[in-house]
Amino acid sequence: MERIDNLGGFNQNINYTMPWKILLLILLIVTGCVFSSAAQNNNYKTVTVNVGKGWAGNSINTVVFRKNSLASFKDVQFIAFYDAEGYVVIGKRHLKDTVWQLQKTIYKGNIKDAHNCISIAVDGEGYLHMAWDHHNNQLHYCKSVTPLSLELTSQMSMIGTAENKLSYPEFHKLPNGNLLFLYRDGGSGNGNLVINSYDVKTEQWSRLQTNLIDGEGKRNAYWQACIDLKGAIHISWVWRESPDVASNHDMNYAVSKDGGHTWHQSTGEKYLLPISMATAEKICAIPQNSELINQTSMCTDAAGRPYIASYWNGSNNVPQYHVIYQSGNGWKVNDLGFRTTNFSLSGQALNKFPFPGRN
Repeated sequence: MERIDNLGGFNQNINYTMPWKILLLILLIVTGCVFSSAAQNNNYKTVTVNVGKGWAGNSINTVVFRKNSLASFKDVQFIAFYDAEGYVVIGKRHLKDTVWQLQKTIYKGNIKDAHNCISIAVDGEGYLHMAWDHHNNQLHYCKSVTPLSLELTSQMSMIGTAENKLSYPEFHKLPNGNLLFLYRDGGSGNGNLVINSYDVKTEQWSRLQTNLIDGEGKRNAYWQACIDLKGAIHISWVWRESPDVASNHDMNYAVSKDGGHTWHQSTGEKYLLPISMATAEKICAIPQNSELINQTSMCTDAAGRPYIASYWNGSNNVPQYHVIYQSGNGWKVNDLGFRTTNFSLSGQALNKFPFPGRN
């Protein structure tokens, strides 16, 4: 089995003592299975494919909140990245091929700000959708002119409202081929989670949630999301009280089993929307100033049980990887405990810190 949707990325080893303005040969790591199918398939296969030269002066092509660096439709796979001049380069290949067809687009991004990553997805009809260059600014969105094409439309809106102050855009594909588009409307410490829905039959976007998670003008949610094999949408998030990353606190959770219309806690209790800090299901209490990172990742197993990876101060009082997961009798936290190097998360920018796991 070779399943590639929502997987892979750029293999980037940057020596921070080297000059920043360098070009790195982008290596695509294609993995043969996803976590949700791992329980059913132990046939792992990994293939490394050279793609081309991309900007490596910072982590903009590889940030963890990017969804997605790869997207697949049947046996065709798409990729997108910034080159050294800040232009978006898109490409495609058949999965059996090792040579990519690359196309430098007319679209550019501010590559000096690593928040401004590129997000792509392919809908159920084979149209490529792309959003790029967002950090508290106007929506930048286009799609392919025809299915499986590298020719893109002009920049366009989705809904026309709440599209002037976007950050962290991400696409997710539902089992029926429709797409979700999640983003923050507002600034760090003062923003709301918006969800748009794309219907492949009408080829139109609609507003699914104007304000799913409400910062109430005081804070905002930094989330990670995933879709399980049955199409349920899982979201977990931490709260941030100000632009300072040190104000991150607590892990929370919500799930929707009807495409994002209604939302529930893990106990089955229905949320009254929008979700606020007072009503959110807190699945792990983590105080401010705990070196808690904002966004990491989450996935589900074959039964739809969520697993959330993050890091904050562990039992040895240094930032430590943790896995939060749902068991038969509530939520559990596994402190992995192998890191020994300390560092501090504070301030309002993407920080440079020791690679987690390296001492």
